[in-house]
Amino acid sequence: MYLCRDQIRIIMKQLDTSLMHPSEQINVIIGRIYKSGMTTTSGGNISIRDENGDIWITPSGIDKGNLTPADIMCVKKDGSIVGPHKPSSEYPFHKAIYESRPELTSVIHAHPPGLVAFSIARMIPDTRIVPQARYTCGEIGYAPYGTPGSEDLGEKIAEEFKNPKYKAVIMENHGVVLGGTDMMDAYQRFETLEFCCRTLINAGTLGNVNTLTDAQIADYQSRIPHDIVRFMNVEHPSDERALRTDMMRIIRRACDQGLMISTYGTVSVRWKNNDFLITPTNVARWDIMPADIVQIRDGMAEAGKTPSRSSALHQRIYQLNPDINCIITTQPPNLMAHAVSGTKFDVRTIPESWIFLQDVPTVPFGSQYYDIEMLAKLFHTKAAALIENDCFIVTGKSLLQTFDYLEVAEFSANSLVMASAVGPLKPIGEKEIDDLRVAFNVK
Repeated sequence: MYLCRDQIRIIMKQLDTSLMHPSEQINVIIGRIYKSGMTTTSGGNISIRDENGDIWITPSGIDKGNLTPADIMCVKKDGSIVGPHKPSSEYPFHKAIYESRPELTSVIHAHPPGLVAFSIARMIPDTRIVPQARYTCGEIGYAPYGTPGSEDLGEKIAEEFKNPKYKAVIMENHGVVLGGTDMMDAYQRFETLEFCCRTLINAGTLGNVNTLTDAQIADYQSRIPHDIVRFMNVEHPSDERALRTDMMRIIRRACDQGLMISTYGTVSVRWKNNDFLITPTNVARWDIMPADIVQIRDGMAEAGKTPSRSSALHQRIYQLNPDINCIITTQPPNLMAHAVSGTKFDVRTIPESWIFLQDVPTVPFGSQYYDIEMLAKLFHTKAAALIENDCFIVTGKSLLQTFDYLEVAEFSANSLVMASAVGPLKPIGEKEIDDLRVAFNVK
């Protein structure tokens, strides 16, 4: 009996994904890619090479929106084919990659719009726009054009993958192909690289793109705290458990709406006094379950879990701002376009944006580690802030309110990106802002 995608998703959290059957892993990931608008009904293909040397791969010509594990094809090590369909026409380059790089066990190929834009411009995206992207994607190769499904294309791609630095290769006038040591490794690289491309495109529409240096990224990584103090005897009363469930639902909603990706997005909620719950590191945001969320008590994390690298900042914000009960830190592509271009995120566009967010400041890169005190104090008077080449931080009195503010911010940023192609921005004037202050009792 085969399982539905929701059942598989739950099992993926309960078990190591390496213990799942390859057809089930492929079914979950191709469904996620399709749902996120990163492939079409007929486009893209993914595969897994198992410990026997057999390659499991999506079928050719079958609706990606309705695949089941039963549709996934297996090409045995001896070349025989098992399954009800034809294997993907791109099977030759999957096979060539595995032969070229034995340590890779998963391959994803698709045509998401951001990566295709770089493919047809024949450019490699610079992932140094945020530190996490550079770390996740690594260096990127570039393969010359080849006819889809041909041995020639497979040879050209395999040639790029011979360079051990590359786990991602842009395909000239075609798309992208990525490898991973497991399926989640490949998927997170794919999703992060597409995020980079969309952010670069949006930032280029607004103005210049400011990237980080390798030295800045290395210094940033070195400042991430690792000496976390932990406590035992964790208590989970009913109100704490309810917060965990609410957080899980909001995080998944944020992923569904493109406000978070699997590799980045932090949510915390004040529980009591200055103790709070926060998302963990190294758990795909799509798959976070209530049990993954980390309780922070007196600055210490519950034993057996690693909290978000932003925990210290969130703690200081709660300590200095008693009216704040929720914080979300994330990287939506339109807000990040402002963060990497240096373009002012002007919320004086429509009344709702200004009423909810007022004026959003931009602070220097690395502030969440270099100057926590300054950043925490900023939220005495501001609901949100952009950190250059890093993230967007938004706060609120409740989880739902904070998520609403995040939605409004990204919608506003998207409108600004679109407006830049229409004509000069004409914001609401000071008189109209003063009227809003009075009408909505905004200080």
